[in-house]
Amino acid sequence: MKLLTSIDLFAGAGGLSYGLVEEGFQIVAAVEIDPVSAKSYSLNHQGTNLIVDDIRRVRGPQILKHAGISRGELDLLTGCPPCQAFSTLRTRRRKQQVNDPSKELIIEMLRLVRSIRPRAVIVENVPGLANDNHFASFRLGLKQAGYQSTYAVLNASDFGVPQRRKRLILVALRGKEIPLSWSSHRCERRTVRNAIGHLAPPGTSGDILHDIPERRTPTMIARIKATPKNGGSRRDISPELQCACHTRTDGFKDVYGRMAWDDVAPTITSGCNNPSRGRFLHPEEDRAITLREAALLQTFPQSYQFCFDRGKEHVACQIGNAFPPDMIRPIARIISRELLV
Repeated sequence: MKLLTSIDLFAGAGGLSYGLVEEGFQIVAAVEIDPVSAKSYSLNHQGTNLIVDDIRRVRGPQILKHAGISRGELDLLTGCPPCQAFSTLRTRRRKQQVNDPSKELIIEMLRLVRSIRPRAVIVENVPGLANDNHFASFRLGLKQAGYQSTYAVLNASDFGVPQRRKRLILVALRGKEIPLSWSSHRCERRTVRNAIGHLAPPGTSGDILHDIPERRTPTMIARIKATPKNGGSRRDISPELQCACHTRTDGFKDVYGRMAWDDVAPTITSGCNNPSRGRFLHPEEDRAITLREAALLQTFPQSYQFCFDRGKEHVACQIGNAFPPDMIRPIARIISRELLV
């Protein structure tokens, strides 16, 4: 069967690319600005021509040359532009987000769509993108270039990803109607237990992502131990063990909470190994989830490698910022059928 070609912009550590490869796509080129994330990408996608540069400096002919194809020949162009400027949390801070230059990156993607002329386009971002004028401009630009586009806000848990993670997905086809079924996928829910219940205890696995030791203060250790197993919250522990700030305000209720074995995880974020950043305590053991557990909850395979050149916090960012590979697979399957007709 013919391998469909794809180019991944804003490639990160390669989660979206991995999902596409699993559905039979050949990633002929990718672009990533961060050199450490690019190293992670290359560790797992050794056959892909990777351009390590700012997307604003990259031109369509340059990408096509790296890909070894001509304008109009590419099957699929994908991109997950940095989403912080469109996030719900950021949009509460109006002064920070009004002129955020990262918002222009989706327009840079439109520039490359016009230059490369792929047969299909997929964009992923946070739901807040839908309310921004840049998104409206992007869709109008697609229409003017001959593409039909549609989008939906989807939950990763409906796609077999063991976490609650709402994302806006846009699909566009050049000169062709988009199948109505592309966004209606539902599959059996996977839980935290399904994803990480099989792992050996940290420190014994031989996997650097799973074995990095934690360093916690005695007060923090006591707080974690007091949090009830299997879904317990910081609100379940005695006031004297709670952080002083939590006795003054009750915001961010999930911090210092445990995951539940038989439920999906919360959204895996860039703070996924830090219990002060969300419900990231292990369901049973008195610790935060490990980086490997976070990667598995994002549906990376257990063999996936990440570059540690900037430490474990940067690895957590690579994992938390990734597009879950299993979320793209059903969408890619439908698009590939359209492209192979």
